[in-house]
Amino acid sequence: MRAIHINHTAPFMKRNGQDKYECEDFELLTTALSALKWREHNGTIKMVTDDEGYKYYSDNGLLPLWDVVSRELLDMPALDPGMFWAGAKLYALSREEAPVAVMDTDFIVWAPIAFDNLGDITVIHREPLYKDIYPDVSSFKMKEGYTFDPAWDLSEEPANTAFYVIKNEAFKDCYIRSALDFMENAMPCEDSLTYMVFAEQRLLAMCAKKNGIEVDSFSSPERLFKDGERYFTHTWGMKQQMRDRSELRYDFCMRCAKRLERDFPEYAKILKKTEILKNYF
Repeated sequence: MRAIHINHTAPFMKRNGQDKYECEDFELLTTALSALKWREHNGTIKMVTDDEGYKYYSDNGLLPLWDVVSRELLDMPALDPGMFWAGAKLYALSREEAPVAVMDTDFIVWAPIAFDNLGDITVIHREPLYKDIYPDVSSFKMKEGYTFDPAWDLSEEPANTAFYVIKNEAFKDCYIRSALDFMENAMPCEDSLTYMVFAEQRLLAMCAKKNGIEVDSFSSPERLFKDGERYFTHTWGMKQQMRDRSELRYDFCMRCAKRLERDFPEYAKILKKTEILKNYF
């Protein structure tokens, strides 16, 4: 199965008020494990990025982590990178043909997946409709003329998109059109959460239901975040803890480095040369 990683550097630079892209140590280590474990067990993987991302990976000798590294994000629509920080994932998906797997760089698949047994769309898990994350659509400020599709079931639970597999090309195109249309018609604001997760996670589930397509799940939040999952790792909820606690950060990075040295020694030699990682190898 083909997979894609996406790294749009503009959200990072806007969030941090700088014009040079940088990657945190734990983020880079999980990115490496994510790409290499996918290649080991499940197929090929492409990194879709922009000029700054490509330069960062090239300058640090990291291009070999992926089968292909492209700069396709240079052509993406002009979306506010602060408001729609994951908009590049949707644009990158629009340029791929199904079947394809979309995977965040902080997500690791540790084992082979039986892709032949999957349905049209399989996500890592579904999410409850928490009102602070998924408010009523009446709260969204949209440009004149935009309407929410009356065929969307607003009670449908969103789909977490840290990792998912789409096998239905027609559904993929419908989902992408709906998401891009929403993002392009949203009025500019400082909201960096609810608009983005509506476009990416809620619309996926609602578009699937509208088209009579079942959304299957690989796992559940309980298994992922309560140490009951052995096939997948997602570090999203741990990142701020690692920023706040140096000992947790060091322990995590050391464990990642040791795993890379054990499973991918040739790539570990490459990563060891990266300035922010050299203390872990």
